Amino acid sequence: MAAVRSNDYGDILSGRPRKQVPEVTAETGLVVEDPASGFCGAVVRFEYGNVVLEDRHGRHRLFPLTPAGFLVDGRPVTLVRPKAAAPTARTVSASGSVRVDGLRARTARESRIWVEGIHDAELVERVWGHDLRVEGVVVEPLQGIDHLAERVEEFGTGPGRRLGVLVDHLVAGSKESRIVDALGDENVLVTGHPYVDVWEAVKPSVLGIAAWPRVPRGVAWKDGVCAALGWGDPADGWRRVRAAVTGFRDLEPPLVGAVERLIDFVTDPGGEIG
Repeated sequence: MAAVRSNDYGDILSGRPRKQVPEVTAETGLVVEDPASGFCGAVVRFEYGNVVLEDRHGRHRLFPLTPAGFLVDGRPVTLVRPKAAAPTARTVSASGSVRVDGLRARTARESRIWVEGIHDAELVERVWGHDLRVEGVVVEPLQGIDHLAERVEEFGTGPGRRLGVLVDHLVAGSKESRIVDALGDENVLVTGHPYVDVWEAVKPSVLGIAAWPRVPRGVAWKDGVCAALGWGDPADGWRRVRAAVTGFRDLEPPLVGAVERLIDFVTDPGGEIG
């Protein structure tokens, strides 16, 4: 490599302008020369703001990263450290779990999650759909739980064939609680929330209302809600509710906890056939 010439930088006394010295990123393996010592080597690492070079004999020397302090192909350059790679942002699913990019859905397990109706199923899919596909869990609507015991018997539970059941209005003394109490199967887990309908498990603030309206006895809950809020019929109302939910934070904690417990139960390795 050629030595540095004084006119590479210009002459201050003569008034000639200095040449612009280019910056070169000191990537590992870049071969440079220290003009003061004549040491020539490849960049191997950085230590405390200095660069370490390794020559062809394997000897290492440390040099400060000074402006115009090195030669590359005989020309003066200013070495600069490579910019640190920006940390990869972890994207999360609507449920708050880490999203799996390039997901291919797992083959469906024999275990299932049952919910009372189609709205429950759509809401669970909207928030936990990514997680369920990762785990290979299918959610099925029951259209009510009046015949839950018979449905469980028909399904035929066992190791690796578990059932998780999400129940609306699961409170002490309710019809729902009596049906659930009659079950005695260790391969079935029933969880629920205290709300009359799964709509009510959506936070009112998400929908721009102060609270869910009280519906008089004898009036179908969804009909009464839609009438009180001017939402049209229940189909119109459901479209509003579903569109407002973008993630688990839009739901009341009892529903979130109930669904998470069911997913854990049906995907528990202890419940798989060995």
